[in-house]
Amino acid sequence: MHQTRRDFLKTALLGGAGALAFPAIVPSRVLGADAPSKKINLLQIGCGRIGRDMDLPGFLRHPELARIVAVCDLDALRLQDAKKLVEESYAKRSIQADVATYGDYRQALQRADVDAVAISTPDHWHAEPVMASVLAGKDIYVQKPLTMTIQEGRAVSDVVRAKGSIFQIGSQQRSGAQFRLACELVRSGRLGRLHTVKIGLPTDPAGGNPAPMPVPPNLNYDMWLGCTPEAPYTLDRVHSQGADIKQRYAQRPGWLRIENYCLGMITGWGSHHVDIAHWGMDTELTGPIAAEGRAEFPTKGLWNVHGPYHIEMKYANGVTMIIDNKFENGIRFEGADGWIFVTRGAEKVTASDPALGRQKSFLASNPDIIRAPLGEKDVHLHVSPKGDHHLDWLTAMQTRRPAVTSVEPAHRSCSACNVGWIAMKLGRRLTWDPAKEAFLNDDAANALRARTQRAPYGIANIKKS
Repeated sequence: MHQTRRDFLKTALLGGAGALAFPAIVPSRVLGADAPSKKINLLQIGCGRIGRDMDLPGFLRHPELARIVAVCDLDALRLQDAKKLVEESYAKRSIQADVATYGDYRQALQRADVDAVAISTPDHWHAEPVMASVLAGKDIYVQKPLTMTIQEGRAVSDVVRAKGSIFQIGSQQRSGAQFRLACELVRSGRLGRLHTVKIGLPTDPAGGNPAPMPVPPNLNYDMWLGCTPEAPYTLDRVHSQGADIKQRYAQRPGWLRIENYCLGMITGWGSHHVDIAHWGMDTELTGPIAAEGRAEFPTKGLWNVHGPYHIEMKYANGVTMIIDNKFENGIRFEGADGWIFVTRGAEKVTASDPALGRQKSFLASNPDIIRAPLGEKDVHLHVSPKGDHHLDWLTAMQTRRPAVTSVEPAHRSCSACNVGWIAMKLGRRLTWDPAKEAFLNDDAANALRARTQRAPYGIANIKKS
């Protein structure tokens, strides 16, 4: 019979010395490379564009470490696409698999054989399944941004750390060699005193058709809305319902451009770049002390996330972070002795990601800044095995050591973006206390740290249950 990783460990612990007394009757598969104790059983929640194009392939590359045993999605078409993708991938490796499917993540979490959960849902559906999965005793991989609000982020970080779950946020830039080296060089003093970090991000278009449409029979739309307010279904609010697989995943979905479900590029790409900025600034466990911003917000159509924008945030270490859509997409560290610019180059996570066009992903004002090797006394940061972000998490679960991007740094990069978004919404200077995670003497700004959650969804309802 198939024995899960948890069952194997439980049996071994209960059996004690007696379990080792008869090695001749233990099948070779139990003690060999294919031992259940060495496999991590994964549940994938969310099988859309990012889940299908990035996260599922990322885990399927490592069948020696983990097996995807179940997939979950609110869209039955995407659910079947994911099941087929996983089973066909395993079949090519001569691995037999019958992947279970679930339309409700809460039912999937009841499986005792699931060790870990990967969450690739829309942004407004991050906090709840993360918290529920942690409370169910699972390790967590979740796409960025961590949460929609500062309040959610604090609650999620507290629970993950209290339960000791191995956590990884999908900020895959941390596993990229050029990003790690840039941060090592900055923290080792190659630029002298750091004074400015400039971050360039894309913008989203306005538009979107708000006309109500019939809900597709394959979509659980009420649950898709989750803790957000009720709203009529329209295709541009959710995701593509293409007739074939390519059409279903070819376009960036409309929810990325609606503030009820995503705050726009400030968190969409901003959480990536601010995370690297924090890594290089050595401010992973704190945040800005002041922020001011401005932005254009559409007034017509369905899509209402910010357009062109400018944000400036001050940090206690004297560094000013400037985020502007006019800057080149990436992170530029500026110090008294020069600058370093780092970006993804021509890399695209999914086919529908905005193209950068740039080929060189790592530059400096003086080539010697990045050519001279780091010494033993310089700063050396976490190195992801093979530069593989998914493998980093799988390895962390095996060793029970932190992954490259654990939950508190994930919360802090997201909350800094939230502070910037609030500054853009209010259009004025704000003073932020990163220890208390509150704005000083500003009720309007503090009110934007949280949102009302529609029952029965949201983290508030998990806490009550």
